[in-house]
Amino acid sequence: MRYIWQHIHTITGTYHGDVPLAHFLKDHFRKHPKLGSRDRKVISDICYSLYRCEKVLPSNIALEEKVGSALYLCGATAKHDLPFIPEHLQPVPPLLADRIVALQDGFDINKAFPFAIPLSAGIDTTQWLLSMLDQPRLFIRIRKDRDKTLAILREHEVPFEVVSSNTLSLPNGAPIDKLLPADSYVVQDLSSQRTGEYFQPQPNQQWYDCCSGAGGKSLLLKDLEPTVAITATDRRQSILHNLQERFKLYHHKAPTVFAAKTDDAIALKKLLGTTLFDGIICDVPCTGSGTWARTPEQLYFFKPEQLKELTALQTTIAVNAAGYLKPGGRFIYITCSIFRQENEDVVAELQKRTGLVLEHMQVLNGIAEHADSMFVATLKHP
Repeated sequence: MRYIWQHIHTITGTYHGDVPLAHFLKDHFRKHPKLGSRDRKVISDICYSLYRCEKVLPSNIALEEKVGSALYLCGATAKHDLPFIPEHLQPVPPLLADRIVALQDGFDINKAFPFAIPLSAGIDTTQWLLSMLDQPRLFIRIRKDRDKTLAILREHEVPFEVVSSNTLSLPNGAPIDKLLPADSYVVQDLSSQRTGEYFQPQPNQQWYDCCSGAGGKSLLLKDLEPTVAITATDRRQSILHNLQERFKLYHHKAPTVFAAKTDDAIALKKLLGTTLFDGIICDVPCTGSGTWARTPEQLYFFKPEQLKELTALQTTIAVNAAGYLKPGGRFIYITCSIFRQENEDVVAELQKRTGLVLEHMQVLNGIAEHADSMFVATLKHP
């Protein structure tokens, strides 16, 4: 126990949110190879629970007490976590409401986000903050052999819920990569999958995936309409390599890819020239506030001044990309944020600067289904 506490004190004293917590912990474990798998699990559970809960707990209690309360609030029931939870709080109730009642004294969920930042329509502040105490589930999109996929999961007693005809919800850590054929499914959050409902691709169209990342939206687009030809840009060459490898895995024709800073109109013009597209997916960099339940360290270290810089970047990228839309084409603006400034406000500015006509916009609220939340707006070139 003393050895574990030494690492907890070291990590919480040196980690400042500059890199994802998962990367920081991986590097920490690499530097301390004597830590066994159980040690790594408990350290990870404690760190994630602390960044979910520390701000909502009384500030005048010791770290050890905060750890016990944080694990309790997050519903930790793993055997390696229980020694860190006070005996009077065990067994841990399955319902968050019951756990909050037990820690009512000094608990204030609003301390987790003490900023006057408006949220997008459809998001309740309290529900959003409470969702930070619970890690979202794992979602997969079944691409083929649905019955075989379900049979394999049942055979190996992997619990799952059928969300839709091709979407499953599973516990985090489910060993699907060891059980299912790699090309039969895609790991993709529920709300991310639902953005595809707004694409409406037609056969043989030309589409542009701006800020493509590893290609989750492009793959969704290709699975919806395999004849679509895709051009994808991202500023990171390494992530574009991942995109191309994923297209190979799923037996799709490779897209045309360019490493590009899409906020640089001149550089983008040199790459795309006079090309116009039938559809554009613009999934811009954002705070990721709709996904903070997966990455609670981002909520913990969030600084409001980040918003102004991000919204300016988002607007510039969207305006630049919109210049490559054909008359009659559809523009899909997406964020994984629930902040109005990154969503409705950017869409309004985009309309003003480009003349695009808004068709629909909404938050895809995944809280009730233990999923991420995202924002999607569809606009049309008149």
